[in-house]
Amino acid sequence: MNVFIYLLAAYIVGNFISGYFVLKIFVKKDIREEGSGNAGARNAGRIYGKKAFILTFFGDALKGAIVILAGRAFGLSGDILLLGLGASVLGHIKPVCFGLKGGKGISTFIGGILAYEPFTALIIIGGFLLLYPFAKSFTVAGLGAFLFIPAFFLWSMETGMVIFAVLLLILGLILAHKDNIIERLGHHDGNK
Repeated sequence: MNVFIYLLAAYIVGNFISGYFVLKIFVKKDIREEGSGNAGARNAGRIYGKKAFILTFFGDALKGAIVILAGRAFGLSGDILLLGLGASVLGHIKPVCFGLKGGKGISTFIGGILAYEPFTALIIIGGFLLLYPFAKSFTVAGLGAFLFIPAFFLWSMETGMVIFAVLLLILGLILAHKDNIIERLGHHDGNK
């Protein structure tokens, strides 16, 4: 499979903004005009509750998983799979179909990284539990937990390109959350 076509298809898959469709179907509103204006699961959950959060989270996570599983079916290498996941996350954050106004990419990343290596679920949970008492912020502890993934990949003998690709992807997620991180670290109020 042509790598460019795979990356382009992954970006297009990322453009399917679950929160937009969930809220349009159930409450006839545009999530990008509600709450924080973010089209992700957290904003959907804050405004419309657990059901909206769960549907949005799993819809967005499914995008990442589809990209990884499709690329694996075509025999693509691990680093290309993770670049595809990065393209899908970018499509979620900056969806051309929605005027470049999407979510933050966390659910899509989680779905994709778990499809790539299911054991990363334990790494993320363990990292979060380790960091949360110090960070007192779900956002900071969650993003910090992702930084344990490259270390796990190094320990599990992944190639240098795979480690570089996942590190680049995580740094992109951190950059997408830059304003949230600054706000939470500045206020130390943790659960906003």
